[in-house]
Amino acid sequence: MNILWNEFTPWSSLAGGLLIGLSASSLVAALGRIAGISGIIGALLQRPNWKSVSNWGWRLAFIIGMVTAPLIWQLFAPLPAMQMPSNSVLIIVAGLLVGFGTRLGSGCTSGHGVCGLSRLSLRSLAATLTFIATGAITVFVMRHVIG
Repeated sequence: MNILWNEFTPWSSLAGGLLIGLSASSLVAALGRIAGISGIIGALLQRPNWKSVSNWGWRLAFIIGMVTAPLIWQLFAPLPAMQMPSNSVLIIVAGLLVGFGTRLGSGCTSGHGVCGLSRLSLRSLAATLTFIATGAITVFVMRHVIG
């Protein structure tokens, strides 16, 4: 393994982590909601409940904030170059598998890993350990078994 120390960005990483923690804790404090991105987007993609505009309004605002954050960041520093290290079909299949996994696990890494672990949820601990183990096994198989 080769670490590119000139591309190591501890301050940007720290700022990103602090912003994720601040947004997740603000959402819990203000609305009593968990910042699980798959649940937030999933509820937006379902048929909207027009009787409860506030139920989808905060979700839409959260997603808009996630999309506009990189645009605001560009005012202060350049964004890293986007790279697609694999073929498009493999990326699409991987995305579909992640979507299936978030439904199967009743949440994603943000819901379980960030919010669930901070609430000391055993279910979220099991889900997060499963995410990490599956990711490690997948990387091992893709790099060392399949090649």
